[in-house]
Amino acid sequence: NHMTTGFLGASFLPHVLSSHGYLGVAYDLLEQEAYPGWLYPVTKGATTIWERWDGLKPDGTFQDVGMNSFNHYAYGAIGEWLYRVVAGLEIDPDAPGYKRIVFHPRPGGQLEYASASHDSLYGRIESGWARDEGVLQVAVTVPPNTEGVVYLPAKSAAEITEGGLALNEAEGVEEVWQEQGDVLVRVGSGQYNFSIEAA
Repeated sequence: NHMTTGFLGASFLPHVLSSHGYLGVAYDLLEQEAYPGWLYPVTKGATTIWERWDGLKPDGTFQDVGMNSFNHYAYGAIGEWLYRVVAGLEIDPDAPGYKRIVFHPRPGGQLEYASASHDSLYGRIESGWARDEGVLQVAVTVPPNTEGVVYLPAKSAAEITEGGLALNEAEGVEEVWQEQGDVLVRVGSGQYNFSIEAA
């Protein structure tokens, strides 16, 4: 039925695609202006989340008069995908309440930068990235009395600097290891600016 198909398609499809190795397809879905795509409603003047991606047909008529809400935030999970996957701001289920923050930005599509922030009980958490001529900059803020684990898309730690220093020389970097195509960096509280040359 439409509720099941629409709900899975609109809300969870980017998460499903991203978690199964199809990040590029998820970005294509985000940036696509034709139906089905998240920008299709925007091209039709949408300023809210629609119940159906095709609520208005290209000729301006309703797709389904009986089931066609134009303010249906139950399908607004694209926002969650934007800050959890694109900007990379994640919770760690083993350290609830943002005691340990996972930063896992996944750049893609035509986006040149993204950022997100959250005001936790410990203070402001920030995660962001920007691409410029083959260099990926990743900036994170870890509030006091917490720690962070930062996933960086690099083949080796030698491709990464923090504040212009090698990772083993950067203040606040407590541990570095490799895991499934990423370099992971455990950091204490503070602000960090990572540069990845081969990104």
